[in-house]
Amino acid sequence: MDVSNLNSKKVYWWLQIGGWSIYILTAFLLNQFRGVPINFTLFISLFSAFLFGVGLSHAYREFIIRQGWIKLNILGLIPRVLLATIVASAIFEGLFLASNYLFIGGSTNVDPVAIFQEFLGWEILFLLWSMFYFIFHIFRNYKNEEIKNLKWEATKNEIELNKLKSQLNPHFIFNAMNSIRALVDEEPKKAKKVITQLSNVLRNNLLIGKMKFITFEEELNLVKDYLSIEKARFEERLNYKFQIENDCFDWLVPPMMMQTIVENGIKHGISKIPKGGELIVKAHTEANRMVVTITNPGNFDENATPETGFGISNTKERLRLLYVEQAIFKIENLDEHRVQTQIIFPALKNQKP
Repeated sequence: MDVSNLNSKKVYWWLQIGGWSIYILTAFLLNQFRGVPINFTLFISLFSAFLFGVGLSHAYREFIIRQGWIKLNILGLIPRVLLATIVASAIFEGLFLASNYLFIGGSTNVDPVAIFQEFLGWEILFLLWSMFYFIFHIFRNYKNEEIKNLKWEATKNEIELNKLKSQLNPHFIFNAMNSIRALVDEEPKKAKKVITQLSNVLRNNLLIGKMKFITFEEELNLVKDYLSIEKARFEERLNYKFQIENDCFDWLVPPMMMQTIVENGIKHGISKIPKGGELIVKAHTEANRMVVTITNPGNFDENATPETGFGISNTKERLRLLYVEQAIFKIENLDEHRVQTQIIFPALKNQKP
């Protein structure tokens, strides 16, 4: 059973019965204001009006659905609604007169003016009913279309994110294998150790690669594993240190984002400097945000075309898709010899039991 369809039917009947009940209550109060006594005649008139109103408006709704009027534009809808409400009002008045005659009794003398006035009253009621019904459906269709567009956008973003992550993995493997290749001839034992470390990195990468977010602690462990592999290659040319506040570890971040920045810092900075240098990773919280700063030797030229890959552009695009302009990414030269990359993550702190 379609739960949403069941809920829609419940809402419809609540509105249907509630709306006609309000009309009957209003009619009763107006009659009291005019001094009409509370008797069997008044009860039958109001009760029959309630039954005919609910029944005829429901039949009118079924007719609207069968004829597909919901899909019509306003110009095609207006003449149809006017004609349908006239017919419904005429049927209503006929049934109302018949019920009064059968249950209350009365003379055969009929006042055409009174009948026409009652007919106009029913016509106004059915026009109001039609207006509320079509406005409700226009609003609901708009919301459904909005939800459909949001789902489509989310699906598109998910595809783009998966594409970006699939670009990251081969890029990382390629650079790690280059590091190992440099050790194979010179230090086979160290190369074997690094291969073991790489297998650990890849295993963890496979486990978290399908996740949209991981804890900062898990991301930090990936960075440390990567740096241990690169340290085997660069030896004393590569030094690194971490300055992490304790309240950062449970924050949620996109997987392999920091690793990408660190990789860029080594590839475009430390690896091109004969004496190497130090890479510093800092993280702290401020104003319900987490600020991650990575500093490395080198010089950043924003106008330069990347030799290979897509580290910075990839990171910016992933942040845009995941945080919708709420995250901040900055890369700049601190001086002639140092580059600083900063990512500011909005609050997505992991809620642990």
